[in-house]
Amino acid sequence: MAPQNDEVDRIVQSWKRERPDLDFSPLQVLSRVGRLAKMLDRARKDAFHKSKLESWEFDVLAALRREGSPYQLSPKALLQQTLVSSGTMTNRIDRLVDSGLVVRREDPNDGRGVLVEMTAAGLTRVDAAITRLVDAEALLLASLSRSEQTRLAESLRRLSIDVDTQDSAE
Repeated sequence: MAPQNDEVDRIVQSWKRERPDLDFSPLQVLSRVGRLAKMLDRARKDAFHKSKLESWEFDVLAALRREGSPYQLSPKALLQQTLVSSGTMTNRIDRLVDSGLVVRREDPNDGRGVLVEMTAAGLTRVDAAITRLVDAEALLLASLSRSEQTRLAESLRRLSIDVDTQDSAE
């Protein structure tokens, strides 16, 4: 069975007709990546919405969840994992405290330090969100076999590392 054409095929065919002097193979890859990123963004927003979380709330709670019990990190560690400014993180922690999803605790190893610890309510919400997210992502990839998914992941990892390296060199 011949592969079906998608919208990117139609766009590339039009460009090739208008600009036969250009190689549109990058467009064939990266336009699809961009379209899939939009679909993934919608799936993530839906998973978070159904779990009563904003994406920024998920980011902070997920960082805490990945740490394992007792699900706590310093604000500095949260900054490093979520790549936001110090002021933004303080605001986010304040809002999560107000909503009962995290608490601030004194750091037992540093009398002046603070740890952010996820509450049971935060754990329930982040676990629901990650379950919904993984299920939604699996649906997006359902047309690919496990080996195709593995090959795609490896290719994207290599591309991501190469692009990160290029960005770091600039």
